[in-house]
Amino acid sequence: MTDTADPTADPTAAVTQPAPLFDAERRATELAILDALRAVVDPEIGMNVVELALIKQILLGTGETEIKMILTTPFCPYAGSMIQQVKDQAESVVDHPVKVTLLAERWDPRDAGLMW
Repeated sequence: MTDTADPTADPTAAVTQPAPLFDAERRATELAILDALRAVVDPEIGMNVVELALIKQILLGTGETEIKMILTTPFCPYAGSMIQQVKDQAESVVDHPVKVTLLAERWDPRDAGLMW
């Protein structure tokens, strides 16, 4: 029995292209979310959550986006309100649900003012 290859088959068709190292559209969406989050102000400090470096990570997905954040104090009395505002502002940018996850990481005031 002889092994014959299909002469019409494209030998490069099975090769998948690697994902680009930098996705401009994805980065533009992240920056748009960060811009929207500047409207969320910590009422005790009077600075927004981006300037305070409370937003630690934005995970963009096709069906859901997750924002990981911290609070300035572990028992912040405005936590519920700030989390809801972060969710609402992010959902104004993307057209799918946003999940906000609080991290146990401690906030360091020296990080305030550092930008993404």
